Amino acid sequence: MTGFETLPLTRPASQLVTVFGGSGFLGRHVVRALAKRGYRIRVAVRRPDLALFLQPLGKVGQIVAVQANLRYPDSIARAVHGADIVVNLVGILQETGKQTFSQLQAEGAGEIARAAAAVGAPLVHVSAIGADAHSPSQYARTKALGEARVAEAGGPHVILRPSLVFGPGDSFFNRFAALARALPVLPLAGAASRFQPVYVADVAEAVARAVEGHVPAGKVYELGGPEVETLESLVRYMLKVTMRKRVVLGLPQPAAMFQARALEVVDTLTLGLLPDSLKLTRDQVVLLQNDNVVSETAKAEGRTLEGIGLQPTAMEAVVPGYLWRFRKAGQFAKMQEFESAIPETLTPKPFVPRSGSGPALGPDSNAPSRMGVRWGTRG
Repeated sequence: MTGFETLPLTRPASQLVTVFGGSGFLGRHVVRALAKRGYRIRVAVRRPDLALFLQPLGKVGQIVAVQANLRYPDSIARAVHGADIVVNLVGILQETGKQTFSQLQAEGAGEIARAAAAVGAPLVHVSAIGADAHSPSQYARTKALGEARVAEAGGPHVILRPSLVFGPGDSFFNRFAALARALPVLPLAGAASRFQPVYVADVAEAVARAVEGHVPAGKVYELGGPEVETLESLVRYMLKVTMRKRVVLGLPQPAAMFQARALEVVDTLTLGLLPDSLKLTRDQVVLLQNDNVVSETAKAEGRTLEGIGLQPTAMEAVVPGYLWRFRKAGQFAKMQEFESAIPETLTPKPFVPRSGSGPALGPDSNAPSRMGVRWGTRG
């Protein structure tokens, strides 16, 4: 077996897909997309009791959560046993305790790939744009190392690299919107860095198509949306949608590193109780210094959403639908700029009856009555 395209044509209901990280932000969308196609889904997570909310996304018994910890290879092997296809969505932005970048994104990815290869199951591995073995960011280095481990395992695989992922419940627009509700100034690290935000449902659809075998194996695909914007532009767009006026302040890297170090100390002193919207690490500051967009090489070779037959969804079609709760008046806030942009042909106009006669319109006061002509003259 050399790729997904060589899989026998079988009905999804007869195939079992093991999804690692299926209870996360992207995971729940992937599980939904696979369930709609009829696959049986085994969601491998550390806390199965916290993944029960996924079961209503499918039919009775279609979605089952099992315990698996990437630090324990035996649990990975049990989760993969009997699976026809394996999906790995595991990733973190910040290390906590034993959940380190190296353990989860590099070694853990390798263990999953080897377990999938051992049972002959193809693997769909979700990495990230910016994965680079020579990056100064540990996050980016371990993402690249994870991709290398997947390739070394020798099994059929597809690697997907999304850019910044947005959608209801995301950790980007929601995070900055929460900050804008509490702070008068929004300091940004890497304000000039470019991003290509991609809708979470589009990424989930790409994963589902890879599972179906519609995405050629052995390649790395870069997934981005239709717009390329700087970090500052994205934050200003969030302010526009939430109807808030805040000062957006771009920080030079030394100042951003100092801010991140201070927040790391506070997070440690509070035993991790610092709100997620306030957390910032020095590794994230380093990562934000680089652009996060689809490469020209990937575009030329068709290793993009468009290349696999998907039309990327624009931010304007989704973001206002879940950021309205951050407006002062919520969904009842009036979008003055939006209302002023409504075409004149769509604005309501008062009804002005035309000149004429009849029981509905009445006689024209400026003309002699023609009722006799229309209805006849009484004798």
